[in-house]
Amino acid sequence: MGMTMTQKILAAHAGLDHVEAGQFIEAKLDAVLANDITGPVAIKNLPGMNADKVFDKDRVYLVPDHFTPNKDIKAAEQCKIVREFARNQELSNYFEVGRVGIEHALLPEQGLVTAGDVVIGADSHTCTYGALGAFSTGMGSTDIAAGMARGISWFKVPSAIKFVLTGKPSKWVSGKDVILHIIGMIGVEGARYKSMEFTGDGLEHLSMASRLTMANMAIEAGAKNGIFDVDQITLDYLAEREKRRPVVYKADDDAEYDETYVIDLSEIKPTVAFPHLPENTRTIDEVGEVKIDQAVIGSCTNGNIDDMGTAAEILKDRKVDDNVRCIIIPGTQHIYLECIERGWAEIFIKAGAVFSTPTCGPCLGGHMGILAAGERAVSTTNRNFVGRMGHVDSEVYLASPAVAAASAVLGRIAGPDEL
Repeated sequence: MGMTMTQKILAAHAGLDHVEAGQFIEAKLDAVLANDITGPVAIKNLPGMNADKVFDKDRVYLVPDHFTPNKDIKAAEQCKIVREFARNQELSNYFEVGRVGIEHALLPEQGLVTAGDVVIGADSHTCTYGALGAFSTGMGSTDIAAGMARGISWFKVPSAIKFVLTGKPSKWVSGKDVILHIIGMIGVEGARYKSMEFTGDGLEHLSMASRLTMANMAIEAGAKNGIFDVDQITLDYLAEREKRRPVVYKADDDAEYDETYVIDLSEIKPTVAFPHLPENTRTIDEVGEVKIDQAVIGSCTNGNIDDMGTAAEILKDRKVDDNVRCIIIPGTQHIYLECIERGWAEIFIKAGAVFSTPTCGPCLGGHMGILAAGERAVSTTNRNFVGRMGHVDSEVYLASPAVAAASAVLGRIAGPDEL
């Protein structure tokens, strides 16, 4: 029996000719990632592993992004632990305020992950890098400490679900709509500990930003990882940022999949996930009258330059509704600067939005946009659990940047075609 993309990558990093679903292996790591919340826990666990030094100062990445710029004393202390560790270990890839970005937007931009890599991170959305043809997954802080110390981690080889994408999406449909459609179809446990593998001729119509969004949200279907076929779009993206040569793995023709779904992208409509699960999806024509108090455009899921461009296109020469707080957060400092250079920052501000330095902030109910009881937000973030963005009696509706921007203008959840 042949192997899937994920299985081939894991086999190569385990030094094996073949692996099968359910097999336990130890595999070499190309990168280990942590942030200002999870990093301190991993760092405190290192002494118990008899490790004075990380396995490779160039392969351990620390990105304080969740509560930065520091929102309070506790956040400042967390970042101090990470900062001092990075200095003591002489880490090459520590990204402090001024160089910072939201970790899963920053690493692809910096060329720190490439096709064929095995990456673990102490954040569930580490699966983002599957858009680049890498195997990447989130782990607990103790496993991350072991990875930092040894450069090796254990894995249970996942089985896989194949998604064959065909057709071309319509104007306002992006990767966010596609992944919400899929999660609505299979549920938040539909891919539990499986690899979601995306292929098909429809990939040529999905930008890298859309692919990063989709891989990012594989975890919201319970997946171990999401991964895309490497094509010319991927290779062109990597070539502009390349620090290491990509290694491309293709699934065998006789690879075994638990299920196969064929999805026609031309049939997908703008999609919204209602509270309090990403699987509670409705197409934009099924939403009804849902007034909002806040719109958030950004996060590791939708803070890329394409997402900013969509928001700017919709908000240009328009005004945010007087009863809506619109918060726009680019994924990295580079994207922030590009928004300024392209005139988009001016569009956002003139529209009545707040334009923030990169931070995870409101996504996890950290800062920069906490919801009070009874408030509703439409957000391009990745989770809408109870209390995710603030009070347990608030509500979060997940949507694309196009829907979030249009909703900010109209004061209710709506698609751009209603403007």
